[in-house]
Amino acid sequence: MATTSDEPGTPPAGPFPSGHGDLSQWTPVAERTIDTVAPGPAAALHALLDAPGPPPGAGDALPALWHWLYFLPAVAQRELGPDGHPRRGGFLPPGALPRRMFVGGRVRTSTPLTIGDRIAREGTVTGVTDKSGRSGPLVFVTVHYRLAEAIDEHQDLVYRAAAQPSAGPLAPPEPTPLDEGAWTLRLDLAVDPVLLFRFSALTYNAHRIHYDRRFATDVEGYPGLVVHGPLQAIALAELCRRSQPQPLRTFDFRALRPAFDEGPLRVRGRVADDAASTDLAAFDVYGSATMTARASW
Repeated sequence: MATTSDEPGTPPAGPFPSGHGDLSQWTPVAERTIDTVAPGPAAALHALLDAPGPPPGAGDALPALWHWLYFLPAVAQRELGPDGHPRRGGFLPPGALPRRMFVGGRVRTSTPLTIGDRIAREGTVTGVTDKSGRSGPLVFVTVHYRLAEAIDEHQDLVYRAAAQPSAGPLAPPEPTPLDEGAWTLRLDLAVDPVLLFRFSALTYNAHRIHYDRRFATDVEGYPGLVVHGPLQAIALAELCRRSQPQPLRTFDFRALRPAFDEGPLRVRGRVADDAASTDLAAFDVYGSATMTARASW
């Protein structure tokens, strides 16, 4: 079980958003969490992905991005918001925009974690930026994590205004045939309510858009259950792992649009012209790219 402590941190760079909470009174904290890279969560994700071979055991390297199975926030039930997310105002900045999405990140790995390691993770908010998009006001938050000397990571989060009931559900995109000839690496992930529920449980993610269909469609206005951003990123990294035995050194990813439980998530990759990296993309049942990434060894 992870243990966490907070202490004052360095104020984030960039302007504070205006109108979405009194950030002038908010000081970011440096969060320090200690956890053990136990074999159980890794074995559970290995099973969820239908990965070949045995799961990682004691002393084995932890696959790229699987550190997201650890350092999970043990938030008290009373501290959860109506959507299942922890209420903001402690580690994450306060604000009035309620809808949170995980939209990208950059991971640098110096040394892979191994099963059995006991590791400290230090995190702080390094950026808060106010923007405006087609759907209205947006607040982008960047979080920086360091896991001992092994992993350096930046996560990008975006907060949006609450869905308007009159807006109706999100319209599906026009189907676009996927150009399979452009990709040499392929993996299809059969996303369904069971898989999404298991991943939510495995990552201690109570966000209701991933497992509560009525909330996802009637409240948030989505056409179905939303596939987790971290699950898509892990699937992209898994494609690399199955084709290249060397551990990943860098992994940069960006979410483009939500993916839903309407059909398999088609994960594709190709080795870049420099032969030192791989371009990756996930596509929904309509052929639309939902996430892109680049990985190097």
